[in-house]
Amino acid sequence: MSENHALEAFWMPFTANRQFKATPRLLSSASGMYYRSDDGRQVLDGTAGLWCCNAGHAHPRIVEAVQKQVATLDFAPTFQMGHPAVFELAERLAAIAPNPLNHVFFTNSGSESVDTALKIAIAYHRIRGEGQRTRLIGREKGYHGVGFGGISVGGMVNNRKMFGPLLPGVDHLRHTLDIPRNAFSRGLPRHGLELVEDLERLVQLHDASTIAAVIVEPIACSGGVVMPPDGYLKRLREICNKHGILLIFDEVITGFGRVGGAFAAQRFGVTPDLITTAKGLTSGTVPMGAVLVAGYIHEAFMHGPQGAIELFHGYTYSGHPLACAAALAALDVYAEENLFEKAITLGEYWENALHSLKGLPNVIDIRNFGLIGAIELAPRDNAPGARGYEVFTRCFHDLDLMVRCSGDVIALSPPLVVEKEHIDRIAQTLAQAIAKTT
Repeated sequence: MSENHALEAFWMPFTANRQFKATPRLLSSASGMYYRSDDGRQVLDGTAGLWCCNAGHAHPRIVEAVQKQVATLDFAPTFQMGHPAVFELAERLAAIAPNPLNHVFFTNSGSESVDTALKIAIAYHRIRGEGQRTRLIGREKGYHGVGFGGISVGGMVNNRKMFGPLLPGVDHLRHTLDIPRNAFSRGLPRHGLELVEDLERLVQLHDASTIAAVIVEPIACSGGVVMPPDGYLKRLREICNKHGILLIFDEVITGFGRVGGAFAAQRFGVTPDLITTAKGLTSGTVPMGAVLVAGYIHEAFMHGPQGAIELFHGYTYSGHPLACAAALAALDVYAEENLFEKAITLGEYWENALHSLKGLPNVIDIRNFGLIGAIELAPRDNAPGARGYEVFTRCFHDLDLMVRCSGDVIALSPPLVVEKEHIDRIAQTLAQAIAKTT
């Protein structure tokens, strides 16, 4: 069996399978800030895996916790049963979440967290006697996972176009990417606040009495690292309050220190009604997600006969013991190593390093906030995405740096254990790769 033939059985997600299998990029191990490729090269991780390994790779504290847990309690159901770690983890998350988000529903991924939050929002209105509130509002360029609920409220065309009419009763706000007015902004852009008034327009179109929830990412990361204009999220909260609409923040990426503080909600001073999480919850070690729910939403379900199931929803692996062990250890690491503060203490250094790339060939925008960044390249004529893909592959194969590309956007989100020397290398390596790309 040839090496390439051995790759055929795996239908890879979000991958051009034939292209990849012609020139594979295989990772064999990881530690700290680095991956090791299958040909023995040490590759600097500029993306925290897939936006998720916030505590770095193979952190000894997390590894030990998972090893102990699998030898003690490998699985326990959470349907009509429980185990101590899942209750402890829920309490720990409620303690770091913004008030009043003090209840937690566990899932296994960001996609599941989004679909869970959407279902809770619709059910909440129904049990309050407003069952006509079923409409959901997302945003263009938003990414909310790949469940039917998530791609319905999401706004990335390629995630939607193959799968039919999706959920009914969904509408979208315009995205906030405005390169002509906001190119090379440092932090939140100045222009575009008026775009949030799209929600008032949709209220006029559909009537507020039909709208259950609005879901947005505080920063739309997978859609190209699109920042909210200064004041946008606060105004969005005001409009939702005015019309009795629930506000959901998708913090699958921005949660757990990525922008500073536990959640972007706290960094931006805006509290939603629900927060979806995953990724950094376990530092990517074991799949897990969670929905943080405001107390008044939870309380609305806690009526009727005591023996009645309040919400007919859940997953076999909700609150899996191994995931709980990983998450509890990750929370310890975040606290003891002050990792939630790194995006603030290193934010300016990160910003300056990325913006040093301004002026390189084909660079049309640079965006940053916390420890997130993006370099947008001008697309080639009749070949959108080709230039970004070339930078991505050159970084990995020739320069030992792992970045992400989304079309012609190079996206960056290093592990929170990053230091200044790593940031310097990321910027210098990208400069080399971009300069060589025609």
